[in-house]
Amino acid sequence: MILARVAHPIVLAWGARRALIAVLAGAASTLAMAPLHLWPALLVTFPVVVWLIDGAGAGRWNGAGSAAAAGWWFGFGYFLSGLYWIGAAFLVDADKFGWALGPAVLALPAGLAAFTAAGFALARVLWTPGWLRIVTLAAALTASEWLRGHLLGGFPWNAFGYAFAEPLALAQGFGLVGLWGMTFIAVLVFASPAALADSEAETPRPWRLPAVALALVLAIGLYGAIRLAQNPTALVDGVRLRLMQPNIPQDQRFNYAAKADVIRRYVALSSRPTDRRPRGIADVTHLIWPESAFPFFVTREADALAAIADLLPPGAVLITGAARLADTSRPGRIEAYNSVYVFDADGAIAAVYDKVHLVPFGEFIPLAGLMRRFGVEQLVRVPGGFLAGDRLRTIDLPRTPAFVPLVCYEAIFPHAVTPRGARPGWLLNVTNDAWFGLSPGPFQHLLQARMRAVEEGLPLVRAANTGVSAVIDPVGRTMAQLGLGREAVLDADLPAPLSPTLYARTGDATAAATVVLALAAAVWRRRRPA
Repeated sequence: MILARVAHPIVLAWGARRALIAVLAGAASTLAMAPLHLWPALLVTFPVVVWLIDGAGAGRWNGAGSAAAAGWWFGFGYFLSGLYWIGAAFLVDADKFGWALGPAVLALPAGLAAFTAAGFALARVLWTPGWLRIVTLAAALTASEWLRGHLLGGFPWNAFGYAFAEPLALAQGFGLVGLWGMTFIAVLVFASPAALADSEAETPRPWRLPAVALALVLAIGLYGAIRLAQNPTALVDGVRLRLMQPNIPQDQRFNYAAKADVIRRYVALSSRPTDRRPRGIADVTHLIWPESAFPFFVTREADALAAIADLLPPGAVLITGAARLADTSRPGRIEAYNSVYVFDADGAIAAVYDKVHLVPFGEFIPLAGLMRRFGVEQLVRVPGGFLAGDRLRTIDLPRTPAFVPLVCYEAIFPHAVTPRGARPGWLLNVTNDAWFGLSPGPFQHLLQARMRAVEEGLPLVRAANTGVSAVIDPVGRTMAQLGLGREAVLDADLPAPLSPTLYARTGDATAAATVVLALAAAVWRRRRPA
């Protein structure tokens, strides 16, 4: 067989050649992620994963060490190719952080690759001949990806399940089993062609697993098509949104001296007439500005509050990101929250939310005392870093359903975007992706936030400084969008929510049960007498 001839040299590869195959397969796998969405690439790269683990050989723990090494190289290639754009953040304040660009761009993929290595090692420990090894791989990588999304604060960026975020019909699977369930399905589906390289002795009727995988994809797609057809976008009466995307460079957003210019720019842009609203802001009910909109503490600037009050029409509100100065008993120490404020038409504070899930090294320094001995500081210029809020909050406002504010990457964590017992009517994600320039980063961020809408059956409104700002309905349709790097306003209506999805009701229980059963089957198979 042709596939057998392809698989054989990969299985037998060793040393530097084996590492090169793994790192190239990992790098090519990022083609499946935003903005390219070339998920068929995984039909090539994931069979390579199976054959690399096949060739891990015997030895202690069934060759787990060799499998872990291949997994690390695969993960390193995957994360380096998919996250290289993070280095742009170190150029915003290049004189201070430019030296860290190279180490950071290499260190993050190297650290994240440890989770992939663990997944490969677990799979190899339980490896058995035949189709079950591919199911084992799906379970092991899902478990390691879940750990990546939770340990040390969690960073589930570009989890393998996002390969099925496009087309939209397939993405409806997120509403059934969430990101981790879709990760299991993605690994199983994309690795299944490896079975076609097996001999009949190893895997009787080797076409069966790929056939089952194809049937699973078709079933999800059919379910998704039906769900999309049965849920046309409904709108909330009386809500008229305006999202302001100022496209301000990151270094200017730090500059207190630019205070007056920033406010003037925001007011002028927010008031701009559009084809949809020739009267500008006059009939807007909810004006939304992005994360950390001000290079100052807005509640301490009377002229900024007066400008907001003059801008808003009667009955309207401004929802904006802003730093909030914390009360502190330590003289001379500035501490702040990364917050979302709601201001009414009088410039008064109607509600406030403090970001709970802070970005490590961006907004706070883990093990700060130790790290600062080595000269490591957070990227955001708040001495001492940001403080974390206590919990997610649902904000109730007149004339609109209650919403949950999510600041920046809080929107990437599945089943963690709504407070328990208080289902909102929509999700609001304010973010500042100016750190990463015109790169894949903002598109990957948008995709992950969009999947939270599908998982929860809730519309998502996203206001980003440099883009991509968007309004997304509860099945993931993009109703309106502003492209990356544009200065503009986006006028849109608010989509209505759907009833809670299966995933919203059960969380990760289905994915967890699937992983446990698959691993238990592998253990049973290995313990069964030959």
